[in-house]
Amino acid sequence: MRIEKDLLGEREVPTDVYYGIHTLRALENFPISGYRVAPTLIKAIAVIKKAAAAVNTELGYLSKEKAQAIGIAADEVIGGQWQEQFVVDALQGGAGTSTNMNINEVLANRAIELLGGQRGDYNIIHPLNHVNMAQSTNDVYPTALRIAAIWLLKPLSEGCAALQDALQAKEAEFAGVIKVGRTEMQDALPVMLGQEFSAYAGAIARDRWRLHKVEERLRQAALGGTAVGTGLNADKKYIFMVNDRVRQYAGIGLARAENMIDVTQNADVFVEVSGLLKALAVNLGKMAHDFRLLSSGPRAGLGEIRLPERQAGSSIMPGKINPIIPEAINQIAFHVMAADMVIAMAAQSGQLELNPFMPLIAHHLLESLTILTNAVKMVNEFCVQGITANVERCREMLNNSVISVTALVPHIGYDLASQVARKAMEYGITVREAVIELAILPVEKIDAILDPRAMTRPGIAGAPK
Repeated sequence: MRIEKDLLGEREVPTDVYYGIHTLRALENFPISGYRVAPTLIKAIAVIKKAAAAVNTELGYLSKEKAQAIGIAADEVIGGQWQEQFVVDALQGGAGTSTNMNINEVLANRAIELLGGQRGDYNIIHPLNHVNMAQSTNDVYPTALRIAAIWLLKPLSEGCAALQDALQAKEAEFAGVIKVGRTEMQDALPVMLGQEFSAYAGAIARDRWRLHKVEERLRQAALGGTAVGTGLNADKKYIFMVNDRVRQYAGIGLARAENMIDVTQNADVFVEVSGLLKALAVNLGKMAHDFRLLSSGPRAGLGEIRLPERQAGSSIMPGKINPIIPEAINQIAFHVMAADMVIAMAAQSGQLELNPFMPLIAHHLLESLTILTNAVKMVNEFCVQGITANVERCREMLNNSVISVTALVPHIGYDLASQVARKAMEYGITVREAVIELAILPVEKIDAILDPRAMTRPGIAGAPK
């Protein structure tokens, strides 16, 4: 064990860990969820620490030797090393201070080691005086969250693009499959199965565009604003230089916010991003519900499409296959929509110059980005690409439906068309047969009007061309 000191006194810290006394106290104070801080957020904070060390060296505040050691340690973290050292619970008080301190201590002790010292010898490199120089949790943490969110938005947007492509491929594949449409779970006008898939593709296309554009909102950073956005304890040159250096290291567009006080205390941009994630979750969830309905049965349900068979569905009913991928998508959608509510509540609960609930926002936002990225990939590869149409079932149900009577309304009026529908249902005959029995229209005219394909296009079915 080694002895470390802080404001509250001395504590023993295990010799073999890179974190220190501040992290140890956070471990004791926050035995909450068991959730670890998102690796992407840790990586983003390490990028900031590396950039800050480099800039502070250029400005003469930090020796080149110390900055290089901090930079190497940061690069190791960025590369995925030492993840087991980031032990603070993702849900914590203090606006993210415990996470910032955890990273400061790990980088400091690793840098000390690189310089030939022993962990805990903060005379060589200090977690606060050196690693955290010209910084505050209040500008580092939200800036890192912006960076992490931008990093995660790209694969999600790309996943949406791939899903959109797959849905459009099904749109083309099913373009000739005609079926009963449904509104309020009741028979409605005929549609092409391909038209249904075109609607799914259109919804995902909007999600893709919205997520692509929202990245711009995240590029305004508070880095250099320190505790409340005023920039105290940060050299004026540092404020401009560190944002440029972070942009270089992070590989994304990032700019100093014109009003750093604003972006330090207000978290509405994360609510905006979360809202778009919720919109994607809504569209994915609706599509998944539809897949479950359209594939229901396979013999006692709609059964108009067949989903890929992924695994046995029952421990007691042999041969049962369940729509597990759409079910998983529905659960993910519920989770993301609930997270959006949490993010909104946390963002509006900030007081005055700071929002202390940033860890809650970060946890749910980054989790939603991650699970949605997995969701769109999963539904694309394990479900959409393997969907097939049950053409015979679609035709059978269309033929048994009486909703095609709607096409008669422009020719015979609503009231008479209602009589046709009632007769067809009462006697178990088709609409065509009912119209013929009632002797309302010539047979040739009836066939032109009741052509189901004509009903899937704009215009009046059976009208002279």
